[in-house]
Amino acid sequence: KAVVHDSLITYLDVEDATAPVADELRRDYREQPEVFNKKLDQALDENLERLLQDQLILHEFVTAGYNIPESIIDEYVDQRVRDRFGTRATLTKTLAAQGSTFEKYRRQIRDQFIIEQMRYSNISREIVVSPHKIEMYYVAHTNDFKIAEQVKMRIIYLPKASDDSGQTRKLSDEVLGKLKDGADFGELASVYSQGADRKQGGARDWEEISKLNPRLSEVAAQLNPGQTSDVIEMPTACYLMKIEDKQSAHTKPLSEVRDDIEKILSNDQRAVLARQWIERMRKKTFVRYF
Repeated sequence: KAVVHDSLITYLDVEDATAPVADELRRDYREQPEVFNKKLDQALDENLERLLQDQLILHEFVTAGYNIPESIIDEYVDQRVRDRFGTRATLTKTLAAQGSTFEKYRRQIRDQFIIEQMRYSNISREIVVSPHKIEMYYVAHTNDFKIAEQVKMRIIYLPKASDDSGQTRKLSDEVLGKLKDGADFGELASVYSQGADRKQGGARDWEEISKLNPRLSEVAAQLNPGQTSDVIEMPTACYLMKIEDKQSAHTKPLSEVRDDIEKILSNDQRAVLARQWIERMRKKTFVRYF
């Protein structure tokens, strides 16, 4: 597929690198062969480029006269073996099943270590994001930090059977009566609700009111924290709702999103530096595609 200086990147190398993604694409698009082929070609191209960049970096490591003591590589390999396989014996069995050897495995890990260190030295170490850039990004992307009205609630979900003739509504009214008599909503949800959050007493995480079922959204908008709804009957189920807390629509303050913005800008800057670094190496190295 390509040559970088005197290193070959074969079609098999690219296929092996793409195999996990190919399996996933095959599952997702098994009934859309044209889409599958298009996305697979894109993945193959991306992995060819990644492998080519790795070879450029390894070539730069050699030609620039860098050196890493083999003892450090051995420590790094040993740590990887412990983290992923537990013991050297388990690794050896795994490699034998794959038709590979420890020497090949060590060489792959060594290359990965060199690539990581070279990227850090030439890209990550240079990243500095000023407070001014963060503030400018926040002003330019204010809409990205807007939060719609949200609600935190508990739900008792009582589905109707196909032959339901009012039993679910009757049970819902009984549960509502217990709530009006002072019973704890969470305890009743744990007993009666058939929802996935039953074990949590019907408790749900923060949700945007506008994204709820329209009927539930309408009721949630009318209730205040601490209030419980009447029975909400729909064709397939009955619901009871208790509002735990509410947040009105708002924009997150800069103090709350500063770290997120810094990460975004760091990644953007890192991508620019990486492209520039790779292009510099590409210009001084023999590269040929096939």
